[in-house]
Amino acid sequence: VRLVESGGALGQPGGSLRLSCAASGFTFGSADMTWVRQAPGKGLGWVSLISTSGRITYSADSVKGRFNIARNNGKNTVYLQMNSLKAEDTAVYYCCTGGFSYWGKGTQVNVSS
Repeated sequence: VRLVESGGALGQPGGSLRLSCAASGFTFGSADMTWVRQAPGKGLGWVSLISTSGRITYSADSVKGRFNIARNNGKNTVYLQMNSLKAEDTAVYYCCTGGFSYWGKGTQVNVSS
């Protein structure tokens, strides 16, 4: 199983970034997918989950209305569209399978002016 995140960058407050996670080594279309983040000096925080079909999504209150999770099963990729960025969104963002069995190495997002 391999999960590779990309798209992390320096973003400005109020701006947008899109993270991608390319999956391989398992039947991607049969797995719920999750984004988790870890802010500096803090523990892991769940961000968002998407069902196998993509029709059902859940997001943490802290990102609801700003972040959107989506997936393309034909490309074995899950995305996190991050809008209206805030400084507190600064974190390493990890992609993982819905049951947290497999994790990527993460991608760094920094939000600063």
